[in-house]
Amino acid sequence: MVSGTDALARLTEERVDHRFKGLPPDAEGLTVGELAAQRRNLFTGGFTTPVLALSAERLEHNLRLMETYAARHGLAFAPHGKTSMAPQLFHRQIEHGAWGITLAVPHQVRVARAFGVQRIFLANELVDAAALRWIAGELDTDPAFRFVCYVDSVRGAELMDAALSGASRPVDVVVELAAGEDARTGVRTEAECAAVADAVAGARSLRLAGVAGYEGEVPGADPKRVHAWLRRLVSLAVDFDRAGRFAGLDEIVVSAGGSAWFDAVADVFAGIPELSSPVLKLLRSGAYVSHDDGHYRRLTPFNRVPEEGALEPAFRLWTQVVSRPSAEQAFTNAGKRDAAYDLDLPCAQVVRRDGAEYPAAGISVTGLSDQHAWLRTTGEAALEVGDWVGFGLSHPCTSFDKWVLVPVAEADGTVVDYVRTFF
Repeated sequence: MVSGTDALARLTEERVDHRFKGLPPDAEGLTVGELAAQRRNLFTGGFTTPVLALSAERLEHNLRLMETYAARHGLAFAPHGKTSMAPQLFHRQIEHGAWGITLAVPHQVRVARAFGVQRIFLANELVDAAALRWIAGELDTDPAFRFVCYVDSVRGAELMDAALSGASRPVDVVVELAAGEDARTGVRTEAECAAVADAVAGARSLRLAGVAGYEGEVPGADPKRVHAWLRRLVSLAVDFDRAGRFAGLDEIVVSAGGSAWFDAVADVFAGIPELSSPVLKLLRSGAYVSHDDGHYRRLTPFNRVPEEGALEPAFRLWTQVVSRPSAEQAFTNAGKRDAAYDLDLPCAQVVRRDGAEYPAAGISVTGLSDQHAWLRTTGEAALEVGDWVGFGLSHPCTSFDKWVLVPVAEADGTVVDYVRTFF
């Protein structure tokens, strides 16, 4: 396997061309590293609209804040990589104290491994035989590689064991406890969890490493209900340990934590009693890396615990006014191909004209076409064709996936890096 450092270095050797929207046309043929070294300005350096940018300062702030939060609460941190699918950000997260990276499907694991990620938590039951054989090969050839995945059915355990027949190292699995009867995945009852654990114990190629789940699926989620479900998860770990199911483990994995309730995870996991082996209290929140200006701005636990800090939205989508057909209406040149819209529409934040920026007062986004944003303007909105409009976005997971190469810009617009995504 190529080292993570070498693989990241190769990203800077990629040639700039038509694949990367928003980049300066006159940068064609430069390597990404050469373009970054030019430190062009996002607004005057030839970038075309629409262009998505990440704030260098806010990105670093968010990385540091969650590193501090996890350390303060005694949590190991495996942020969900599906948010960005950006190996450069994976490595920055690990440099900022992350235990490893959480992922969802085999393709994402292959991306992480190609860039040298050594600890991966797969928040899904993996029953694809080809993917399991590949995982077994990775474990065989790299003794330092740690892989953990969900199991949520007896049938799943049987399929996994069959696919892994002959593997030299067992695959670590954690029983996924569902957050409710209508939850997305997971075992619904403790009795069924025990049956799945028995199936794992009877499998030659699997090892029960702990328990896990996702509290964001709790029906009618509120602090009381989320805390109650997390206590169920901890009780399941305690019961399994008392039954000797974790015998021989160096550590017991107890994992939860999306981006809306990690304060509850910290609260409940702080009360995990002493078990037969040390407990890896693994938090998996991923949206923090960029945060957002909608969904997670409303839901972030830091709203409930402001004394612990605040995440900062790091995305801004720069678009340009291409039509101003009436005093009440305008259109910019970014739409569903460019902006997240599955949870909230983009929000107009700032207007840029002749090098000056103004608040986007009186401007709202009412809809998106494939390549246009529909803007409603009031009389106070001084908006002209040619103006740049900066949008805040909602939902990081469906913002990153629309951009292959994302400029990272300092507050004055100087582009200091480019983040490559692999969706």
